[in-house]
Amino acid sequence: MKKVQLLVGVAILAASFTSCKNEEQEMAEKSFDRYEKYVDSVQVVTEADALANWQAIEAGYNDRMNEADMAIASMKDRAEAEIRIEKAKVKYTEFKTKVEASVPKPVDRKVVIRNSYFGDGKMTGGDMDFSWVNKDNILTVYNDFYNEFDANKNSYSREDFDEIKALYEALDSRKNTVEKEGLSSHDNLKIAEIKFKFAPKFKWERMGAKAEENAEAKE
Repeated sequence: MKKVQLLVGVAILAASFTSCKNEEQEMAEKSFDRYEKYVDSVQVVTEADALANWQAIEAGYNDRMNEADMAIASMKDRAEAEIRIEKAKVKYTEFKTKVEASVPKPVDRKVVIRNSYFGDGKMTGGDMDFSWVNKDNILTVYNDFYNEFDANKNSYSREDFDEIKALYEALDSRKNTVEKEGLSSHDNLKIAEIKFKFAPKFKWERMGAKAEENAEAKE
C-alpha cells in the first residue's frame, strides 16, 4: 500500500513539475510575442510621429526586450529563441536609425546669412575670405549686399545685425585691396553711393533691433 502511495505521489509530483514547466514556456512565449509584435507595430509609425513620441516608444521597447531576454531560459528551443530575439533587435535598430536620420539638422544662421548676401557656397568655413571679390565684380557684390539688406532688414535679430556688420567691414577691407588692383573710378563712385545709403539705414535698423530685444527682455 505504501508503495502504491509512493508511486502516486511521484506521479503527482511529475505531473505538477510538467505543468509548471509548460506554464513557464507559455509565459515565455507570450513575452516573445509581445516583443515581436511591438517591434512590428512601431515600424509602421511615421518618422514624424515617432519623433514626437520617442521617449514612450523607446521605453516600451526596452521593457519588452528585457522581458524577452529574461524569458529565453524558459523557451523550449533556446537557440531558436535567441535567433528570434536577434531578428527583432535588428528590425528595431533599422527603424531607430531611420527615425534618427529624420531629425532636422540644426540651422547655422551665419551660413544662411552669408549665402543670402553672397550666394551659396561663396563663403565657406568660419573665416571671411573675400579673395573671390575683384575689380570686375565688386560693384555687383556691394549692390547685391545693399539690396539683400533692404529687402530683409525687418527680419533680423541683434545677432544677425552683428554678423552683417562683420561681413560689411570685411568687404570694405577687401575693397581697399581691390582699389589698388585697378578698380575703375566709375565703380568706386557707385560703391561710395551705396555705402552712403547703407550706413545710416543699417545703424537705424540695428538700434531698433536692440531696443526691441531689450523691451522683450524686460517683459
